[in-house]
Amino acid sequence: MKITNDIFYVGVNDRDVDLFEGQYVVPNGMAYNSYVIVDDKIAVMDTVDERFGDEWLANIKRVTCNKTPDYLIVQHMEPDHSANIQKFVAEYPTATVVANAKTFVMLDNFYRDMPTINRLTVGNGQTLSLVRHQLTFVFAPMVHWPEVMVTYDSADKTLFSADGFGKFGALDTDEDWACEARRYYFGIVGKYGAQVQALLKKAATLDIEKICPLHGPVLTENLGYYLNLYNTWSSYGVECDGVFIAYTSVYGHTKAAALLLADELKSLGCPKVVITDLARDDMAEAVEDAFKYGKLVLATTTYNAEIFPFMREFIDHLTERNYQNRTIGIIENGSWAPMAAKVIKAKFEKSKNITWLDTTVTITSSMTDENKLAIKRLAGELLK
Repeated sequence: MKITNDIFYVGVNDRDVDLFEGQYVVPNGMAYNSYVIVDDKIAVMDTVDERFGDEWLANIKRVTCNKTPDYLIVQHMEPDHSANIQKFVAEYPTATVVANAKTFVMLDNFYRDMPTINRLTVGNGQTLSLVRHQLTFVFAPMVHWPEVMVTYDSADKTLFSADGFGKFGALDTDEDWACEARRYYFGIVGKYGAQVQALLKKAATLDIEKICPLHGPVLTENLGYYLNLYNTWSSYGVECDGVFIAYTSVYGHTKAAALLLADELKSLGCPKVVITDLARDDMAEAVEDAFKYGKLVLATTTYNAEIFPFMREFIDHLTERNYQNRTIGIIENGSWAPMAAKVIKAKFEKSKNITWLDTTVTITSSMTDENKLAIKRLAGELLK
Protein backbone atom coordinates (compact mmCIF):
# COMPACT_ATOMS: atom_id res chain seq x y z
CA MET A 1 0.00 0.00 0.00
CA LYS A 2 1.42 3.35 -1.04
CA ILE A 3 0.82 6.07 1.54
CA THR A 4 2.85 8.83 -0.12
CA ASN A 5 5.32 8.81 -3.00
CA ASP A 6 8.01 7.68 -0.55
CA ILE A 7 6.15 5.96 2.32
CA PHE A 8 4.87 2.42 1.92
CA TYR A 9 2.88 0.09 4.15
CA VAL A 10 4.58 -3.29 4.69
CA GLY A 11 2.56 -4.62 7.63
CA VAL A 12 0.47 -7.77 7.88
CA ASN A 13 -3.03 -8.92 8.81
CA ASP A 14 -3.43 -11.59 11.48
CA ARG A 15 -6.64 -13.56 11.02
CA ASP A 16 -5.60 -16.40 13.33
CA VAL A 17 -5.36 -14.54 16.64
CA ASP A 18 -8.37 -14.93 18.95
CA LEU A 19 -7.15 -12.98 22.00
CA PHE A 20 -4.94 -9.92 21.70
CA GLU A 21 -2.47 -9.66 24.58
CA GLY A 22 -4.05 -12.85 25.89
CA GLN A 23 -7.28 -11.13 26.99
CA TYR A 24 -9.02 -8.97 24.37
CA VAL A 25 -11.38 -10.78 22.01
CA VAL A 26 -10.60 -9.77 18.42
CA PRO A 27 -13.22 -11.36 16.14
CA ASN A 28 -11.86 -9.43 13.16
CA GLY A 29 -8.22 -10.19 13.86
CA MET A 30 -5.37 -7.69 14.20
CA ALA A 31 -3.10 -5.66 11.97
CA TYR A 32 0.59 -5.38 12.80
CA ASN A 33 1.75 -2.29 10.98
CA SER A 34 5.18 -1.51 9.63
CA TYR A 35 6.24 1.15 7.15
CA VAL A 36 9.13 1.84 4.80
CA ILE A 37 10.40 5.31 3.87
CA VAL A 38 12.30 5.16 0.58
CA ASP A 39 14.72 8.05 0.18
CA ASP A 40 18.44 8.27 -0.58
CA LYS A 41 18.57 6.25 2.59
CA ILE A 42 15.85 3.73 3.41
CA ALA A 43 14.24 3.45 6.85
CA VAL A 44 11.93 0.69 8.06
CA MET A 45 9.56 1.63 10.87
CA ASP A 46 9.15 -1.25 13.37
CA THR A 47 8.68 -4.95 12.70
CA VAL A 48 5.65 -7.24 13.07
CA ASP A 49 4.51 -10.25 15.09
CA GLU A 50 6.95 -13.18 15.09
CA ARG A 51 4.67 -15.45 13.02
CA PHE A 52 4.71 -13.08 10.05
CA GLY A 53 8.42 -12.39 9.67
CA ASP A 54 8.82 -13.94 6.22
CA GLU A 55 5.75 -12.16 4.83
CA TRP A 56 6.99 -8.87 6.29
CA LEU A 57 10.47 -9.23 4.78
CA ALA A 58 8.93 -10.07 1.40
CA ASN A 59 6.87 -6.86 1.63
CA ILE A 60 10.01 -4.85 2.36
CA LYS A 61 11.89 -6.35 -0.58
CA ARG A 62 8.99 -5.60 -2.91
CA VAL A 63 8.70 -1.88 -2.07
CA THR A 64 12.47 -1.33 -1.92
CA CYS A 65 13.08 -3.22 -5.18
CA ASN A 66 15.46 -5.47 -3.22
CA LYS A 67 17.61 -2.58 -2.04
CA THR A 68 19.14 -2.88 1.42
CA PRO A 69 17.51 -0.72 4.11
CA ASP A 70 19.85 1.58 5.99
CA TYR A 71 17.84 1.78 9.20
CA LEU A 72 15.33 -0.14 11.31
CA ILE A 73 13.63 2.30 13.67
CA VAL A 74 12.19 0.67 16.80
CA GLN A 75 9.53 2.84 18.43
CA HIS A 76 8.02 0.28 20.81
CA MET A 77 9.37 -2.99 22.20
CA GLU A 78 6.23 -5.08 22.65
CA PRO A 79 6.88 -8.33 20.78
CA ASP A 80 4.02 -7.80 18.33
CA HIS A 81 6.19 -4.97 16.98
CA SER A 82 9.75 -6.06 17.79
CA ALA A 83 9.81 -9.84 17.40
CA ASN A 84 11.47 -9.76 13.97
CA ILE A 85 14.40 -7.52 14.75
CA GLN A 86 16.73 -10.49 14.75
CA LYS A 87 15.32 -11.79 11.46
CA PHE A 88 15.77 -8.30 9.98
CA VAL A 89 19.43 -7.94 11.00
CA ALA A 90 20.16 -11.46 9.78
CA GLU A 91 18.79 -10.43 6.37
CA TYR A 92 20.37 -6.97 6.42
CA PRO A 93 23.51 -7.15 8.61
CA THR A 94 24.78 -3.74 7.47
CA ALA A 95 21.60 -1.93 8.56
CA THR A 96 21.56 0.17 11.74
CA VAL A 97 18.96 -0.32 14.45
CA VAL A 98 17.75 3.08 15.69
CA ALA A 99 16.19 3.33 19.15
CA ASN A 100 16.48 5.16 22.45
CA ALA A 101 18.45 3.94 25.44
CA LYS A 102 15.49 2.39 27.25
CA THR A 103 14.52 0.52 24.09
CA PHE A 104 17.96 -1.03 23.75
CA VAL A 105 17.82 -2.22 27.37
CA MET A 106 14.50 -3.92 26.66
CA LEU A 107 15.79 -5.33 23.38
CA ASP A 108 18.62 -7.06 25.20
CA ASN A 109 16.22 -8.34 27.87
CA PHE A 110 13.74 -9.75 25.34
CA TYR A 111 16.22 -11.23 22.88
CA ARG A 112 19.10 -12.78 24.82
CA ASP A 113 20.69 -14.38 21.76
CA MET A 114 20.67 -11.23 19.63
CA PRO A 115 23.87 -11.06 17.57
CA THR A 116 26.06 -7.97 17.50
CA ILE A 117 24.15 -5.26 15.64
CA ASN A 118 24.82 -1.73 14.48
CA ARG A 119 23.15 0.57 16.99
CA LEU A 120 22.24 4.24 16.91
CA THR A 121 20.93 5.56 20.22
CA VAL A 122 18.79 8.67 19.77
CA GLY A 123 17.59 11.27 22.22
CA ASN A 124 14.31 13.10 22.58
CA GLY A 125 13.97 15.65 19.78
CA GLN A 126 16.92 14.27 17.83
CA THR A 127 16.65 14.20 14.04
CA LEU A 128 17.75 11.54 11.57
CA SER A 129 18.23 12.59 7.94
CA LEU A 130 17.30 10.29 5.06
CA VAL A 131 18.12 13.29 2.79
CA ARG A 132 14.67 14.56 1.72
CA HIS A 133 12.96 13.12 4.77
CA GLN A 134 13.98 14.47 8.17
CA LEU A 135 12.76 12.21 10.98
CA THR A 136 12.35 13.72 14.44
CA PHE A 137 11.98 11.40 17.43
CA VAL A 138 9.57 12.47 20.15
CA PHE A 139 9.65 10.49 23.37
CA ALA A 140 6.25 9.35 24.67
CA PRO A 141 6.99 7.55 27.95
CA MET A 142 4.14 5.44 29.34
CA VAL A 143 2.05 5.66 26.17
CA HIS A 144 1.89 2.91 27.16
CA TRP A 145 5.39 1.54 27.90
CA PRO A 146 8.30 3.61 29.27
CA GLU A 147 10.48 3.33 26.14
CA VAL A 148 7.88 4.45 23.60
CA MET A 149 8.75 7.14 21.10
CA VAL A 150 6.92 8.45 18.05
CA THR A 151 8.48 9.74 14.86
CA TYR A 152 7.57 12.81 12.82
CA ASP A 153 8.48 13.07 9.14
CA SER A 154 8.47 16.75 8.20
CA ALA A 155 8.74 16.09 4.44
CA ASP A 156 5.41 14.25 4.14
CA LYS A 157 3.95 15.69 7.37
CA THR A 158 3.41 12.20 8.73
CA LEU A 159 3.33 11.10 12.38
CA PHE A 160 4.34 7.50 13.07
CA SER A 161 2.39 7.21 16.31
CA ALA A 162 3.46 3.84 17.77
CA ASP A 163 0.45 2.32 19.59
CA GLY A 164 -1.31 5.69 19.71
CA PHE A 165 -4.40 5.93 17.48
CA GLY A 166 -4.43 2.15 17.12
CA LYS A 167 -7.44 -0.13 17.03
CA PHE A 168 -8.40 -3.77 17.06
CA GLY A 169 -9.17 -5.48 13.74
CA ALA A 170 -7.31 -6.49 10.59
CA LEU A 171 -7.06 -3.93 7.80
CA ASP A 172 -9.21 -6.02 5.43
CA THR A 173 -12.15 -5.52 7.79
CA ASP A 174 -14.73 -2.82 7.13
CA GLU A 175 -15.84 -1.61 10.56
CA ASP A 176 -16.39 1.59 12.50
CA TRP A 177 -13.08 3.04 13.67
CA ALA A 178 -14.25 4.63 16.91
CA CYS A 179 -15.81 1.53 18.48
CA GLU A 180 -12.76 -0.71 18.24
CA ALA A 181 -10.31 2.17 18.75
CA ARG A 182 -12.14 3.11 21.97
CA ARG A 183 -12.08 -0.47 23.26
CA TYR A 184 -8.40 -0.66 22.34
CA TYR A 185 -7.59 2.69 23.97
CA PHE A 186 -9.27 2.04 27.32
CA GLY A 187 -8.07 -1.54 27.46
CA ILE A 188 -4.46 -0.90 26.51
CA VAL A 189 -3.68 2.77 27.17
CA GLY A 190 -6.49 4.02 29.44
CA LYS A 191 -4.47 4.16 32.66
CA TYR A 192 -2.08 6.68 31.14
CA GLY A 193 -4.35 9.60 30.30
CA ALA A 194 -1.95 12.21 31.66
CA GLN A 195 0.87 10.87 29.48
CA VAL A 196 -1.38 10.84 26.39
CA GLN A 197 -2.36 14.43 27.13
CA ALA A 198 1.33 15.36 27.22
CA LEU A 199 1.89 13.68 23.85
CA LEU A 200 -1.14 15.42 22.33
CA LYS A 201 0.31 18.78 23.40
CA LYS A 202 3.54 17.92 21.60
CA ALA A 203 1.61 16.75 18.53
CA ALA A 204 -0.29 20.06 18.46
CA THR A 205 2.98 21.82 17.61
CA LEU A 206 3.48 19.68 14.49
CA ASP A 207 1.93 20.07 11.04
CA ILE A 208 0.37 16.60 10.70
CA GLU A 209 -1.47 15.42 7.59
CA LYS A 210 -1.23 11.66 8.16
CA ILE A 211 -1.06 9.40 11.20
CA CYS A 212 0.52 5.95 10.83
CA PRO A 213 -0.19 3.81 13.91
CA LEU A 214 1.16 0.34 14.70
CA HIS A 215 -2.37 -1.12 14.67
CA GLY A 216 -5.35 -0.15 12.55
CA PRO A 217 -5.71 2.00 9.44
CA VAL A 218 -3.55 4.91 8.37
CA LEU A 219 -5.49 8.09 9.19
CA THR A 220 -5.43 10.63 6.36
CA GLU A 221 -8.69 12.61 6.50
CA ASN A 222 -10.54 14.59 9.16
CA LEU A 223 -7.69 14.22 11.64
CA GLY A 224 -9.44 16.61 14.00
CA TYR A 225 -12.07 13.94 14.64
CA TYR A 226 -9.48 11.42 15.84
CA LEU A 227 -7.49 13.99 17.81
CA ASN A 228 -10.63 15.25 19.56
CA LEU A 229 -11.64 11.74 20.55
CA TYR A 230 -8.17 11.05 21.94
CA ASN A 231 -8.33 14.32 23.86
CA THR A 232 -11.69 13.35 25.37
CA TRP A 233 -10.58 9.84 26.22
CA SER A 234 -7.26 10.84 27.74
CA SER A 235 -8.77 13.66 29.81
CA TYR A 236 -11.47 11.27 31.09
CA GLY A 237 -14.16 13.46 29.60
CA VAL A 238 -17.67 12.36 28.71
CA GLU A 239 -18.00 11.37 25.08
CA CYS A 240 -21.76 10.71 24.92
CA ASP A 241 -24.79 11.73 26.96
CA GLY A 242 -26.44 8.62 28.37
CA VAL A 243 -26.53 6.00 31.12
CA PHE A 244 -24.62 2.75 31.23
CA ILE A 245 -26.07 0.02 33.47
CA ALA A 246 -23.78 -2.87 34.41
CA TYR A 247 -25.26 -5.74 36.40
CA THR A 248 -24.57 -9.18 37.79
CA SER A 249 -27.40 -11.44 38.86
CA VAL A 250 -27.57 -14.94 40.36
CA TYR A 251 -31.27 -15.85 40.22
CA GLY A 252 -32.58 -13.02 38.05
CA HIS A 253 -33.89 -10.56 40.63
CA THR A 254 -31.04 -8.06 40.27
CA LYS A 255 -31.30 -8.37 36.50
CA ALA A 256 -35.02 -7.57 36.73
CA ALA A 257 -34.22 -4.42 38.71
CA ALA A 258 -31.61 -3.33 36.16
CA LEU A 259 -34.04 -3.89 33.29
CA LEU A 260 -36.75 -1.96 35.12
CA LEU A 261 -34.37 0.98 35.56
CA ALA A 262 -33.53 0.88 31.85
CA ASP A 263 -37.25 0.99 30.99
CA GLU A 264 -37.82 3.90 33.38
CA LEU A 265 -34.94 5.86 31.86
CA LYS A 266 -36.24 5.29 28.34
CA SER A 267 -39.75 6.37 29.35
CA LEU A 268 -38.29 9.59 30.75
CA GLY A 269 -36.53 10.35 27.46
CA CYS A 270 -32.96 9.39 28.33
CA PRO A 271 -30.96 9.96 25.11
CA LYS A 272 -29.12 6.63 25.38
CA VAL A 273 -29.42 3.65 27.72
CA VAL A 274 -26.93 0.79 27.45
CA ILE A 275 -27.15 -2.30 29.65
CA THR A 276 -24.76 -5.22 30.02
CA ASP A 277 -24.57 -8.52 31.89
CA LEU A 278 -21.02 -8.60 33.23
CA ALA A 279 -21.04 -12.40 33.52
CA ARG A 280 -21.93 -12.98 29.86
CA ASP A 281 -20.96 -9.93 27.83
CA ASP A 282 -17.47 -8.86 26.81
CA MET A 283 -15.71 -7.24 29.77
CA ALA A 284 -13.57 -4.99 27.57
CA GLU A 285 -16.68 -3.59 25.89
CA ALA A 286 -18.21 -2.96 29.31
CA VAL A 287 -15.11 -0.99 30.32
CA GLU A 288 -15.32 0.95 27.05
CA ASP A 289 -18.96 1.90 27.68
CA ALA A 290 -18.27 2.94 31.27
CA PHE A 291 -15.80 5.52 29.96
CA LYS A 292 -17.96 6.51 26.98
CA TYR A 293 -20.95 7.66 29.04
CA GLY A 294 -21.06 10.11 31.92
CA LYS A 295 -23.41 8.15 34.18
CA LEU A 296 -23.00 4.62 35.45
CA VAL A 297 -25.28 2.35 37.46
CA LEU A 298 -23.86 -0.71 39.17
CA ALA A 299 -26.38 -3.41 40.08
CA THR A 300 -25.09 -6.45 41.93
CA THR A 301 -25.62 -8.96 44.67
CA THR A 302 -23.80 -9.30 47.95
CA TYR A 303 -21.57 -12.36 47.65
CA ASN A 304 -19.48 -13.80 50.50
CA ALA A 305 -19.90 -10.47 52.35
CA GLU A 306 -18.40 -8.79 49.28
CA ILE A 307 -19.71 -8.26 45.73
CA PHE A 308 -20.25 -10.72 42.92
CA PRO A 309 -16.87 -11.64 41.30
CA PHE A 310 -17.65 -10.25 37.84
CA MET A 311 -18.66 -6.91 39.35
CA ARG A 312 -15.51 -6.83 41.42
CA GLU A 313 -13.42 -7.52 38.32
CA PHE A 314 -15.27 -4.81 36.39
CA ILE A 315 -14.68 -2.15 39.04
CA ASP A 316 -11.03 -3.18 39.30
CA HIS A 317 -10.68 -2.59 35.55
CA LEU A 318 -12.20 0.88 35.95
CA THR A 319 -10.18 2.03 38.95
CA GLU A 320 -6.96 0.60 37.46
CA ARG A 321 -7.57 2.89 34.47
CA ASN A 322 -8.14 5.99 36.64
CA TYR A 323 -11.93 6.12 36.25
CA GLN A 324 -13.07 9.63 37.19
CA ASN A 325 -15.41 12.55 36.48
CA ARG A 326 -18.52 10.35 36.53
CA THR A 327 -21.87 10.01 38.31
CA ILE A 328 -22.62 6.58 39.81
CA GLY A 329 -25.79 5.01 41.15
CA ILE A 330 -26.12 1.69 42.95
CA ILE A 331 -28.67 -1.12 43.07
CA GLU A 332 -27.67 -3.70 45.67
CA ASN A 333 -29.23 -7.05 46.53
CA GLY A 334 -28.67 -9.18 49.60
CA SER A 335 -30.97 -11.85 50.96
CA TRP A 336 -29.95 -11.37 54.58
CA ALA A 337 -27.14 -8.76 54.82
CA PRO A 338 -26.83 -6.39 51.84
CA MET A 339 -23.22 -5.17 51.67
CA ALA A 340 -22.74 -4.32 47.99
CA ALA A 341 -23.18 -0.54 48.21
CA LYS A 342 -20.65 -0.22 51.03
CA VAL A 343 -18.11 -2.40 49.22
CA ILE A 344 -18.59 -0.59 45.90
CA LYS A 345 -18.06 2.85 47.40
CA ALA A 346 -14.94 1.68 49.17
CA LYS A 347 -13.49 0.41 45.89
CA PHE A 348 -13.84 3.89 44.36
CA GLU A 349 -12.31 5.71 47.35
CA LYS A 350 -9.24 6.82 45.39
CA SER A 351 -11.15 7.77 42.23
CA LYS A 352 -11.37 11.49 41.45
CA ASN A 353 -14.58 13.47 41.00
CA ILE A 354 -17.10 10.68 41.54
CA THR A 355 -20.61 11.89 42.31
CA TRP A 356 -22.80 9.36 44.12
CA LEU A 357 -26.53 9.56 43.59
CA ASP A 358 -28.62 10.07 46.71
CA THR A 359 -30.83 7.07 46.05
CA THR A 360 -29.36 3.63 46.65
CA VAL A 361 -31.82 0.85 45.85
CA THR A 362 -31.52 -1.97 48.40
CA ILE A 363 -33.29 -5.21 47.51
CA THR A 364 -33.61 -8.16 49.87
CA SER A 365 -33.99 -11.10 47.47
CA SER A 366 -36.81 -9.92 45.18
CA MET A 367 -38.19 -6.47 44.42
CA THR A 368 -40.91 -4.91 46.52
CA ASP A 369 -43.23 -2.08 45.50
CA GLU A 370 -41.00 0.20 47.56
CA ASN A 371 -37.97 -0.95 45.54
CA LYS A 372 -39.81 -0.14 42.32
CA LEU A 373 -40.55 3.37 43.55
CA ALA A 374 -36.90 3.77 44.53
CA ILE A 375 -35.87 2.75 41.01
CA LYS A 376 -38.17 5.48 39.66
CA ARG A 377 -36.44 7.99 41.95
CA LEU A 378 -33.04 6.72 40.82
CA ALA A 379 -34.05 7.20 37.18
CA GLY A 380 -35.16 10.74 37.92
CA GLU A 381 -31.87 11.57 39.63
CA LEU A 382 -29.90 10.19 36.70
CA LEU A 383 -31.69 12.56 34.33
CA LYS A 384 -31.34 15.70 36.43
